[in-house]
Amino acid sequence: MKKLLLLIVLATLLNSCEEKNEDIVSEPNKDGSIETIVSVKHEDGFDILTTTHKVWVKNQLDKTLIKVDTLKSLGLTTVEGEDQDGYVEKAQVKKDYEFYITVK
Repeated sequence: MKKLLLLIVLATLLNSCEEKNEDIVSEPNKDGSIETIVSVKHEDGFDILTTTHKVWVKNQLDKTLIKVDTLKSLGLTTVEGEDQDGYVEKAQVKKDYEFYITVK
């Protein structure tokens, strides 16, 4: 009986440790929020960073702010991919920037 109780407690603990990201939303609160969209487009020898802020007030888009910057290209990296026939191939692609956003 003790083994069964221990097994139930362990299973409950392991199940509760499942990582859930509660910060992901499908749509921003448009009653009063700032929605930010960040993207990078690769060009020859440089990248273009576009940051767009949409300011929502009382369910209306109040203002859209767009900032465009040029960045140094990170160069190329090698990735492996599988085609539709299951063959693994290596390809050279432009390396992407990682995004880290701090909200204060």
